[in-house]
Amino acid sequence: MISRFFFPERLPAGGEVVLPEALAHHAARVLRLQDGDAVILFDGSGGEVPARLAVSGRRWSAWLDAPCAVERESPLELVLVQALASGDKMDWVVQKSTELGVAAVLPVAAARSVLRLAGERADKRVAHWRQVAVSACEQCGRNRIPEVAPVASLDAYLTASRGVRKLILAPVAGKALRDIAPPARDEAVHLLVGPEGGWSEDEVAACLRAGAEALSLGPRVLRTETAGLAALAAMQALWGDY
Repeated sequence: MISRFFFPERLPAGGEVVLPEALAHHAARVLRLQDGDAVILFDGSGGEVPARLAVSGRRWSAWLDAPCAVERESPLELVLVQALASGDKMDWVVQKSTELGVAAVLPVAAARSVLRLAGERADKRVAHWRQVAVSACEQCGRNRIPEVAPVASLDAYLTASRGVRKLILAPVAGKALRDIAPPARDEAVHLLVGPEGGWSEDEVAACLRAGAEALSLGPRVLRTETAGLAALAAMQALWGDY
């Protein structure tokens, strides 16, 4: 497979671009690429550009071929509203939901979230998750980077998402996915996934008052890092590009 790299600036129509230090280091030290190797660059604005590496000492650049307008985005506008989870679970969720085609990941602080983030610590973690999304796009072939929003409270999210179709995973009271109407054309669907301990009763009630539909994923209780991904995959199979 040809290695793919996200280029952090808008790519020109042709010619040579100098690779940023981090990108060059990854190409040289991790992937062991060499002068003349074929790569693909994309800048997140859509499409991708075949290129060939040019190495001169410590200077790494790429000569660009004609851009390709190929897109691999889902026809569904799926937004994952993920309650903060501990350890490396959030990394996993961001990575895999990117592979599954989400348009955005919105991290929210829930009452039962083990992970607590605020201030500079929250900013650093969000920056890290954004890089996880970039790496996932490089791997899976997407040419547009999904948004990873700053951490917000559930109340702030509900206020900002008025009028948006919302599905909340609620194992006891929810409908099956097959019983829920598919989204209308160009309608965004926000999927709300609770933390390790699940949503509190008050949180579920607040979401339902805000117009959310309760969704069940069957008789088995799934972990927070599994539930959202299972639902996203099922939506892609029912309504998307699977």
